[in-house]
Amino acid sequence: MNRLLGKLKNSIPYNEKTNPTVSNSSVGWHIEHSLLTICKIIDALENSNPNNYIWKFNPKRLLIKTINFIPRGKAKAPKVVIPSQNSSPQALQINLEETLKKLSNFEKLHKHNYFEHPVFGKLNKKDAQWFLKLHTKHHLKIINDIIK
Repeated sequence: MNRLLGKLKNSIPYNEKTNPTVSNSSVGWHIEHSLLTICKIIDALENSNPNNYIWKFNPKRLLIKTINFIPRGKAKAPKVVIPSQNSSPQALQINLEETLKKLSNFEKLHKHNYFEHPVFGKLNKKDAQWFLKLHTKHHLKIINDIIK
């Protein structure tokens, strides 16, 4: 995740750049959305009770794990991870630092801490880590296409 966050950090100077043929949102929006997603998922993992985690088969999760990418334009972000406004480079940097702090707590979590994904169901620590990487890579690809 640190390598992916480094790539997000390197994209901050392009925060106002847009390309409507790629996305209706700016580079800054994609950075902020990615950071919000990481923080909200870690919050949910921290607040979950590992004793309540039960694995359940989910065909959509299996499909996305198999193809190992998120198709563009097929999902809508939950309101809780939609940035409220265009962030300045300084605000993005602060959010990045807060995200790094949150990530330092990730390793301390129990393997059955979980969060409830709206499509994939309950994801434990290992699956949450998989999803965070996949989701961040998805938005980095969009960011790179906007910058091109």
